[in-house]
Amino acid sequence: MPRSSATQHELNRVGILAGLPGETLARLAKRMEREEVAPGTVIVREGEPGDRFYVVFSGMLSVSQAGYGSRNVLRPGDYFGEVALAMDVPRTATVAAITPAVIASCDRETFDALLRPLFADDSDD
Repeated sequence: MPRSSATQHELNRVGILAGLPGETLARLAKRMEREEVAPGTVIVREGEPGDRFYVVFSGMLSVSQAGYGSRNVLRPGDYFGEVALAMDVPRTATVAAITPAVIASCDRETFDALLRPLFADDSDD
């Protein structure tokens, strides 16, 4: 399946991104790669270096962590991958598609330029 850019409309449905100015969303949309993933596809693996931030447009993804039996489920509008980028640590969980899914992702440079403020620690207020 060929990859394409995300659309501003799709990004606007992702909760954390909805508050971004239109101009920022438009720039982000051009830089995010949209892809369809098959059930069972592992998108990120716990412990590996993280270099992309992801949002979920459709489908359901499972989140699992070694040593924890519980699994979370990501649905359209959710996101993942920000911890590894914001804190510069390895992936903290494994994320895999449960159903056919459409996701979009951006690289670290785009995350730093456009998204990092959303995840900044506001403790110096």
